[in-house]
Parts: sequence; structure tokens; C-alpha cells
Amino acid sequence: MLLRQLPFFYLKCSVNGVKWGYEVGKELLIVDGYNIINAWPELVKLKDESFDHARDKLLDILSNFSGLTDYMVVVVFDAHLVKKGVSRKENLGGIEVIFTQEGETADSCIERLVSELPREIQVTVATSDWAQQRLVMGQGALRLSARELLIMVKETEEQSTIKIKCLHMSSPTMDEAINPEIRNILERWRRSK
Repeated sequence: MLLRQLPFFYLKCSVNGVKWGYEVGKELLIVDGYNIINAWPELVKLKDESFDHARDKLLDILSNFSGLTDYMVVVVFDAHLVKKGVSRKENLGGIEVIFTQEGETADSCIERLVSELPREIQVTVATSDWAQQRLVMGQGALRLSARELLIMVKETEEQSTIKIKCLHMSSPTMDEAINPEIRNILERWRRSK
């Protein structure tokens, strides 16, 4: 439900009592957290050592991805088997993290989010669950498999690294940036001390 429209670039939404903002012009990427953890080789290895570390690593990767792209990221984790689990939402590193309540799966939460969000928002759901993909596509969302998301994340990281290297290579040194006449004056002043 759209609560109110703020300046043209920002919408406030409330979905199932959870309020959050959305910057218009950015795409919304909703990620089925545990589905991705169980599909990415690096996270599968980490999960075998510590589930919490795998979850933190995924959130770190997606936080970086969000910062480098025009995606706002929402990660949904199942907590439906947690006794007396209460739905909660956190903002961690610029991404929204939702833990479902007892009895609610990540799939049902994602379906509800997609169906209740304003149509102005372009939504992409990342999951390798084929049934989930079909449901959200039927509601107008795009879908990414876990593999496709991994490729997109890796390509974004590589492009960012290349851009940073190019910026460093094209940045003039202090000596090059200063007008030669000014440089001579400063050098004479330095030596006169």
C-alpha cells in the first residue's frame, strides 16, 4: 500500500505492516537468502562451517553489489521454523533484510511483497526455485536464478575494479597538476626556508 508520495524520487511503502522507502528509478532486487546460500559454491562451503558466516557473507556481497548498481536489495530469510519467531526487518549495509515470522516461508513473504508493491517499482526476484520464479513472473516481476545473480555480481565487481584502476591511472600526480610557474614559485619558497 502506498502511504504517501514524497519528492518525486522517493516512495514510502508499507507491506504487511513493515514500512520502508524506495528510490524511484532504481530497480528492486528481492533475494531468497537461503536459496542463494545453498546455490553459490563459496557460500555452500562457508555454510558447512557456520551458517551465520554464510549469511553474513551473502549480505556483505549484496551490500557491495547494491552500492555499485542501481538496485535496491531486499533479502528475505526463512524463520518459519523458529518457535515464537517474530517477523523482523533490519537495514544492514544499505540493504533491507527481512526474517519471516514463525509459520511463514521466505517464498510466501516474497510473493506478498511482489503483489503488494506499487506497479511503478520494477521488481526482480533472485531464486532458483522454479515454482517461485513462475509465481512472481505471473505477478509482473522479473526473475534471476542463483547462477545468473552470481554472474551479475561477479561482473559488477570486475567492472568496478577496472573503473577504479582507470581512475587511478588517469589521475594526475600533484607535480603534474600544478601549473609549472606556481610549482617554481613554491619550490623557491621551500628552499628559502
